[in-house]
Amino acid sequence: MEAEASLFETTEMAANFLASTNLLYDSWRLCNLANSPVSGSFIVQQNGPIGLMGFSGLHDIGLVSGSFMENMIGLQDDKHEANGLFSGLGSHVDDDKEEVVMVHHGLLRLFLGVYGCPNFQIQMKGLLETSKSVILTGHSVGGSIASLTSLWLLSYFQNMPSHPKILCITFGSPLLGNKSLSKLLLRQRWFGNFCHVVHKHDIIPRLLFAPFRPINTQLHFLLQYIQSSISSSPDQIQVRVTEEMKEQLFSFVLDKTEEIAKESAENIEIPAGLYCPFGNYLFCSEEGQVCVDNTVSVVKLLHLMLAVGNSNSCFDDHFGYGGCVERMSYRFLMRKGFMEGDCGISSYEAGLKLAVASSGLANQESVSKQAEDSLKMVKQRGLNPNLNSARLAIALAKITPHRAQIEWYKKSCDESDNQMGYYDSFKRRQASKRDNQVNLFRIKLASFWDNVISKIDNNELPHDFHKRSKWVNAAHFYQLLVEPLDIAEYYRSGEHLKKGHYIRKCRKRRHEVFDKWWRERNEGEEETKRSTFASLTQDSCFWARVEEAKESLDVVRKERNPSNVAHLWKVIEEFEQYARGLIESKEVSPDVLAKNSSYQMWIEELREFRSQMQQFPQFPGFIDTEMFPR
Repeated sequence: MEAEASLFETTEMAANFLASTNLLYDSWRLCNLANSPVSGSFIVQQNGPIGLMGFSGLHDIGLVSGSFMENMIGLQDDKHEANGLFSGLGSHVDDDKEEVVMVHHGLLRLFLGVYGCPNFQIQMKGLLETSKSVILTGHSVGGSIASLTSLWLLSYFQNMPSHPKILCITFGSPLLGNKSLSKLLLRQRWFGNFCHVVHKHDIIPRLLFAPFRPINTQLHFLLQYIQSSISSSPDQIQVRVTEEMKEQLFSFVLDKTEEIAKESAENIEIPAGLYCPFGNYLFCSEEGQVCVDNTVSVVKLLHLMLAVGNSNSCFDDHFGYGGCVERMSYRFLMRKGFMEGDCGISSYEAGLKLAVASSGLANQESVSKQAEDSLKMVKQRGLNPNLNSARLAIALAKITPHRAQIEWYKKSCDESDNQMGYYDSFKRRQASKRDNQVNLFRIKLASFWDNVISKIDNNELPHDFHKRSKWVNAAHFYQLLVEPLDIAEYYRSGEHLKKGHYIRKCRKRRHEVFDKWWRERNEGEEETKRSTFASLTQDSCFWARVEEAKESLDVVRKERNPSNVAHLWKVIEEFEQYARGLIESKEVSPDVLAKNSSYQMWIEELREFRSQMQQFPQFPGFIDTEMFPR
């Protein structure tokens, strides 16, 4: 019998952390200051090592032109002005049919407007230089700007060895992007960088579930009313709306949210083409708070909590986050006496009851059972993360003999009389039993590590799994040993002729992930000088670079355009210097220096080509031999 999965593992950690600090209180206080008409688009504060930037919820969101009703746009679409800002996020999708990462076009333009402000650049630079952690926060549409700013910073810091920690806290923020955005953040392990606080009946976090064309008029006035209410006292509100308009919008959004919640629960995922939650959602009510990060559960709770509200409370709750935050630190997930008489229930059942009670739905007979069912989705499917990790460790031990067989194969290739070395022996292999077995072991190891990446993507492993030395070292050794075989198979099969060179066109995502693990693992560690050649070449893509250099040299021989030759020759020289540096520092395996290896043969061809250029000072229509130094 399998052990029961744990409930709220990562979300409970995030919520307890926030409840035990002043971060929520400080963030909301800054949001209030930012929402003042005299504060501008954002406001900055420094609390010791923590820097805070709050974004105003008061923006010209183009209601008359209807920008709030605009469709989503690709976050990395090179046709708009955000091109390049989010390039560090990557464009990887798991399936050719999966949507590209998209966000609300109008909200993206708001962020770009703030980003383009010189004062923002100066203030942000100062925060990053003086802070160990940066908190980005905002209320209403200010929360969306905070989320996009956080995405920009996380993308910007992607390959940096050290940088401030980023945490985004929003209050009553609209949804921002599609399912692909949510999946991307989950893959990058960035869900924990976002906490969206949602008051029980607040309509704004549900608003983008609904298509707006049938209710454009009502939405126009109601959004103006919300903007006016954020910065004014009740008796100073300039925009007035009728109860009928409120009721029409409330009913319409509730119906659409219910449809999406039902379809999501049936398919266990958010339908494509719709807005999708991401990160941790901290739902708060008069009875308590509950934190959830499962997207389907978030959508279900967004529906159930709105269903027990009304047309007035759905707007009042958008302005009531102050009282919610004040209660949070001492009432988080606490409800005295709600389990009287239930002392015999399991800890899982107790946690479930406590969560339903904290959501404020326990006394609502029509929805309490649905709330309990939706919270059960938070439970990881299958084993909990720690047990998944333990089982992976057993599976790793079982496949280790496959890795050992490949190590033995490498040694035998390096010692072979043909002096081709590991890479070229596999690339030029014949249909022998030994070669076929090695190829099978390569495929089985790839399957194991792809399964590891899949579990990480689905949040089925501990949050710090990718920082555990055992797994980082095992992944790195696998990569150095087996990626050369992946490269050899790619060029052996002629895939490069169809798709292009390996590094840019066909490198498997697992290798990119393991590169990142190793970089982060080695932050701050000093390099030690080697005294002997490495057992494995320390650049797992070395042979792919050799293949590119070989093609460049072949093209140079035929090319007659001087500018093209100059570019190709620069590429050749750069690789030559790079390879020489690896050899001098002994970061290559001896197989690189084997007499008949692809690298040594390329070096000989390059030497011969240079010699020919020296013998013939100038070819008609070609280029001066000074371009080809020895």
